[in-house]
Amino acid sequence: MTKPNVPDNLCPIAVEHSTMLTGDWRAVRPVVDRDRCVKCATCWLYCPVQCMVARSTWFEADLSVCKGCGICAEECPHRAIVMIEESE
Repeated sequence: MTKPNVPDNLCPIAVEHSTMLTGDWRAVRPVVDRDRCVKCATCWLYCPVQCMVARSTWFEADLSVCKGCGICAEECPHRAIVMIEESE
């Protein structure tokens, strides 16, 4: 069986390394109200990409990893997280 003659530049995704992070294509992002957050870690527990980072008295999202799914805001029992539209 012979290999078909396929040009190397036919599929640039396969030949070029991409440095795109999950947060690069997000449309909305979580914003934590530090006064309402009681650091219960529910957001951390439910986050599918584990982007929630513990701070001294609250959690916040690592936006380089966050994909903007909104699960953290939906599951927060204290409604301390809201999703806002990204601006360029």
